[in-house]
Amino acid sequence: MINIQPYRIKTISQYHHTMGLPKPEHPLISVINMELIKRNLNKEQVNLVFDFYSISLKKNFNAKIKYGQQEYDFDEGVMFFISPGQVFGIEVEKGAAIKCSGWMLLVHPDFLWNTPLAKKIKQYEYFSYSVHEALFLSEKEETTIIGMMQNMEQEYCANMDKFSQDIIIAQLELLLNYADRFYHRQFLTRKIANHRILNRLEEILNENFKSETIAKHGLPAVADVAQALNISPNYLSAMLKVLTGQSTQQHIHEKLIEKAKEKLSTTELSIGEIAYELGFEHSQSFSKLFKSKTNLSPLEFRNAFN
Repeated sequence: MINIQPYRIKTISQYHHTMGLPKPEHPLISVINMELIKRNLNKEQVNLVFDFYSISLKKNFNAKIKYGQQEYDFDEGVMFFISPGQVFGIEVEKGAAIKCSGWMLLVHPDFLWNTPLAKKIKQYEYFSYSVHEALFLSEKEETTIIGMMQNMEQEYCANMDKFSQDIIIAQLELLLNYADRFYHRQFLTRKIANHRILNRLEEILNENFKSETIAKHGLPAVADVAQALNISPNYLSAMLKVLTGQSTQQHIHEKLIEKAKEKLSTTELSIGEIAYELGFEHSQSFSKLFKSKTNLSPLEFRNAFN
């Protein structure tokens, strides 16, 4: 995806035209049977950015979507959630048309204007996940999602009345809530992969706290830890919350407190020296964090060992 200028698609009508589809029934929302997409990209790789939300359930896809690197380990349907302004790439064999089965729901932010979902939709964390952190669905789950998409299609294809938008938005919110449930199920069912991530997280934090890196550069940022694990910050924190009850930031602080207790109980370093070794510019910041986590000041904790 490097040095390839993204192609911006501003409207749902423009997307339909670009992919060789008929004009949409509604300008701000569209449900697409992906078997109808046959447009040749005339490129081996193209980067895209939408000005609208895209929720797609893809199967038998003959192209690769690039938004990170990870091999899929499920054979069921795969859902991708793309938010407005998110850049992603599609790789396809030169001269080949895209072939795919499944369904896609496109929703322009203007359709949600002045509704509670306009704000709430941004709180669904999976819209900021990388594509390689897709949602893998069972056949039963696929049926549930497709049914809701088709209900929305049926509603906007009928004669629109004053109830239509509310009914469609209610269906959309229901779909998003089901996706939230399925993601949490995925965190729990993919135990081997997730525990590898937990083990690697522990290794990364240990490496940071053992070296001089932390004194020079401060505590590792959540974004840096996630990058080292090759997953997005939001996905990592959401996964950790489900598996351990703690966010990535809380895991970092927990490791920090563990190292601080070790230094306070086994060395004669001053509080200021310990704070510096743990990446704090000011000892007061270290003392405040330590007390918030242990209900003791660093000095009170040290005195408990004397």
